[in-house]
Amino acid sequence: MIFKLLVTVALFAGIQGFTVPTAPLKTTRLSVTSKSLPFLEAPSKLDGTSLVGDYGFDPMGLSDIQADLQYARWAELKHGRICMLAIVGMVTQEYGPFGSGWHLPSPHAGQFSELDPFKAVAAVGFEGNMQIFLAIGVIELVNFNKHYGEGTPGDIGWDFLGLLEGKTDEQIRRTMEQEIVHCRLAMIAFTGAAVQTLIFPGEGLLG
Repeated sequence: MIFKLLVTVALFAGIQGFTVPTAPLKTTRLSVTSKSLPFLEAPSKLDGTSLVGDYGFDPMGLSDIQADLQYARWAELKHGRICMLAIVGMVTQEYGPFGSGWHLPSPHAGQFSELDPFKAVAAVGFEGNMQIFLAIGVIELVNFNKHYGEGTPGDIGWDFLGLLEGKTDEQIRRTMEQEIVHCRLAMIAFTGAAVQTLIFPGEGLLG
């Protein structure tokens, strides 16, 4: 009897020796539902608090391939700001006061009245486009290091009107959220305007 017991213990110990040890379970965050898509789980990097305007919207999983979302937020803000300027320019040129459109004073103002934004780039000419590219280049170079460093994404030190002076942190965060929402809306609006221009050339935004 004792011999059988010793054999059983020995066999059990041998089996345990060949058993692959189970790795300890890693602690993961609790499942959080996306605010924008309640039927999906929010991406792990979008916690709803770290980034202003984070509603957990990332159906393509782009945040998963980003090591740091600081650069991604910079890109989103810059593209949004450009689109806000672009869509305002398109609407202003076509639907200014009394339907005549607004144009910058210039001895060559007639050549800038092109409603098609894709043709307008060529109408401005090489000199005008170079001025635009140089201005953009200067702004980019001055703020290049901020894209990867500490600080607030999108903050290039411009607040000529003092819109943030005297505001509390909560009010500033609210203002930043309003900007990112308008940026996203402007990107959608510009995409729609560009597609319409390609499909119906020469008809303007409202035909």
